[in-house]
Amino acid sequence: MRTDVTKISESSPYQDLTEGLMTFAGGTSKHFNTGEWRTNTPVYLADRCKQCLLCTPVCPDSSIPVVQGKRTDFDYDHCKGCGICAKVCPFGAIEMKEGNI
Repeated sequence: MRTDVTKISESSPYQDLTEGLMTFAGGTSKHFNTGEWRTNTPVYLADRCKQCLLCTPVCPDSSIPVVQGKRTDFDYDHCKGCGICAKVCPFGAIEMKEGNI
C-alpha cells in the first residue's frame, strides 16, 4: 500500500495538481460539436422575439448568434440545451422541447 500519495483538496496548491488538469489553449471547444449531448432543445420562435438580446449573454456556450444586431436561430452544433435562454426571455420566444431535435 502506497503512503506517499497526497490528497488533493480545495486548499491544495496548484503545483500539487496532476497534469491532467492542464489547459493548453483557450477557445478550443468551437472545434468540437458538443450539441449532441443535448437532452432538451431550445426552439426559437421568431414571431415572438422582440430582439431584446437578453438571451445572448446568458448562454454559456455562445450558441445564440447575433448578426447585424439581431439574433438568429440557435447554433445547435454547440448548444447543450440548458434552458437558461428560455428562462430569461420575457416574450416567450424560446420554448424548450424534449429531445435532441
